[in-house]
Amino acid sequence: MLKQVTILGALATLCIAAPAIAAPDPETFRKQVDSFVEAEMQAEKVPGVAVAVLRKGEIIVAKGFGKATVEHDVPVTADTIFQSGSVGKMFTAVAVMTLVQQGKIGLDDPISKYLPDEPASWRPITIRHLLTHTSGVANYKPDFDYRRDYSDDELVKQAYALPLDFTPGARWNYSNTGYALLGILVKKASGQSYLDILDQRVFKPVGMKTARGISDADIVPHRASGYQLVEGALKNQDFVSPSLNATADGSLYFSLNDMIAWARGVEQSAVIGAAGWQQVYTPVKLNSGKTYPYGFAWQIDQAGGAPRYHHGGAWQGFRTYYSRYLGDDLSIILLTNSADTKLDTFVDGIAKLWDDKLVATGPHPAPEPAVARRLTTLIEAVRGGTLRQQDVPLAGEGFADLANKYFGPKLKTLGPVTRVELTDRRELGDDTRYSFAVAFGDRTMKARLAIAPGDKVSQFMINE
Repeated sequence: MLKQVTILGALATLCIAAPAIAAPDPETFRKQVDSFVEAEMQAEKVPGVAVAVLRKGEIIVAKGFGKATVEHDVPVTADTIFQSGSVGKMFTAVAVMTLVQQGKIGLDDPISKYLPDEPASWRPITIRHLLTHTSGVANYKPDFDYRRDYSDDELVKQAYALPLDFTPGARWNYSNTGYALLGILVKKASGQSYLDILDQRVFKPVGMKTARGISDADIVPHRASGYQLVEGALKNQDFVSPSLNATADGSLYFSLNDMIAWARGVEQSAVIGAAGWQQVYTPVKLNSGKTYPYGFAWQIDQAGGAPRYHHGGAWQGFRTYYSRYLGDDLSIILLTNSADTKLDTFVDGIAKLWDDKLVATGPHPAPEPAVARRLTTLIEAVRGGTLRQQDVPLAGEGFADLANKYFGPKLKTLGPVTRVELTDRRELGDDTRYSFAVAFGDRTMKARLAIAPGDKVSQFMINE
């Protein structure tokens, strides 16, 4: 979403699909999913969850757990309406692709063709750059007022006022602002809002009967409430202005049934055809000639020796995920109404119940003490609220302030770092990304640190 900076984990290179495994017994699998989801909800204090598992388009699991609205004791069902978060970006990308196929937009058109009066540094930015997060367009700053209503022109001017994070095409860095601009651009190019295009060309054709844009004012049957944990206590989501809940970086309502219809449509190459989906799933090529494992709003990964396409979302007390495992012909959909849901824990846990090869990891790489020390230094800086932007120069404008604000208080509750173990090392575009298990006494958390050419930090994150 535009409203929450998300530093996405980088991913492995696509590989040749492996043969699909034999499916586990459906009844046994459903019981295992029930037990796992209920236990994880209790452990994480997640009020409500909707889960679907499909194989070759056939439903194995489609079930709600817990409460859609805690105050009124309303249960989650397959019809419960959740907010999309950044899972909505894949719909924006398809809206753009429908216009590409109509000849109204070109993927390599400069965005200045549709959004004039741009700064000189923006002139090389193309539609493809925005779709793949390689534009250099920065996320709005931490002091951006999310309770103010903005016009489209005002949002564009706000974006133009931000210096680019890097030369267009040089790097990959997740930009919610870039997708918000895509929605505005679609309207200018077509004369229709991206929501109208989605309703006419995506939602209705694939059978998404209740998918729509977010509106606090409208009466929306089966709408869930979003929640967050504040010092361990469940609280309602924060208020956001109507205009900032209508941007194209992930402002959608949908139900589990809607997402099941979408998953079936995706598997059938609906709306934009096989050639269009091939472009969507193609990893972006950087200026250096190296590729980064991200297409048009899909992360490109591997699982069990076969391709995996997936994306998560988080916004306003909701967290969502959609993951496709091509080798097993499997799709997992997760919708939750807690800002604190550990998406990977849920999705990986369900995938493991189906086939543990889908979450298997290789042997740990050899330790790199200098990198581990650097990570520890950054952790302690955040714990003390002293991380500087110059310490993480390529992580995005304002990242240091966000890290101090959001990561710092949690780290202060933990003891000293007692162990730093390197669990993964991989090349992503021009960067090297390291993954660690970091122990704070008897509590272990995950951390990532990416180093770009010039020995500059381009990614830093730590979570459970």
